[in-house]
Amino acid sequence: FVLVGASTRIPGIQQLVSNFFNGIEPCKRINPDEAVAYGATVQAAILSGDTSEKTQILLLNIAPLSLGIETAGGVMMPLIKCNMTVLTKKSEIFSTYSVNQPGVLIQVYEGKCAWTKDYNLLGTFELTGIPPAPHGVPQIEVTLGIDANGILNVSASDKTTSKSNHIMITNDKGRLSKEEIEHIVSESEKYKAEDVATAACIRAKNGLESYVYNLRNSNKKLETAVNKTIDWFDSSQKTSKEDKGKKLHQ
Repeated sequence: FVLVGASTRIPGIQQLVSNFFNGIEPCKRINPDEAVAYGATVQAAILSGDTSEKTQILLLNIAPLSLGIETAGGVMMPLIKCNMTVLTKKSEIFSTYSVNQPGVLIQVYEGKCAWTKDYNLLGTFELTGIPPAPHGVPQIEVTLGIDANGILNVSASDKTTSKSNHIMITNDKGRLSKEEIEHIVSESEKYKAEDVATAACIRAKNGLESYVYNLRNSNKKLETAVNKTIDWFDSSQKTSKEDKGKKLHQ
């Protein structure tokens, strides 16, 4: 393998990558800058429709940073993770944070830390018209996809009403430069352990909170059904055995 980028010239980085690949040393006979230029040339030829022998190689574009949305507590939820190949699409189900929440704000970020405050905001959009419901009940499906041109498409849809909204994010504005990406990657490694531990704690809190709310909502539904059945029974003493059997199965 060939290491490319300013940070990869650091001996410590080279050793970490070598350890990750079970001691395999990176190839140093190939000039990294020339490899990048050649790969870019081949990719340009492929995108322009060139099918000659020189383009018949496996060339993969990857996401240099994780892409995702902000969740409760300012925690980043990556859907497309760092180093995943492009031409990919990932979906996750999210929900509302408060009771009778009429809409959600989708904030799309790129970065490599646990907190969105350390990420680069790419774009935002709203999904409105969510019917009143208890906390955690609505099912909002968020989908991120990257096409062959590196364009990021983000959509959100309410599975109950089928209402949806989306945003398209291109590479021509608001994206990080190569130097900025390398700086973010370097900084993220310094605080990785602390970020991961804190983010895991907040996700556990959010998960427990959602479970408790869902349990409470289920108990309320059960209590309502029991009360309705008692009222029906009190007012229907002379109903037949068959009617009572039908009510039991309801």
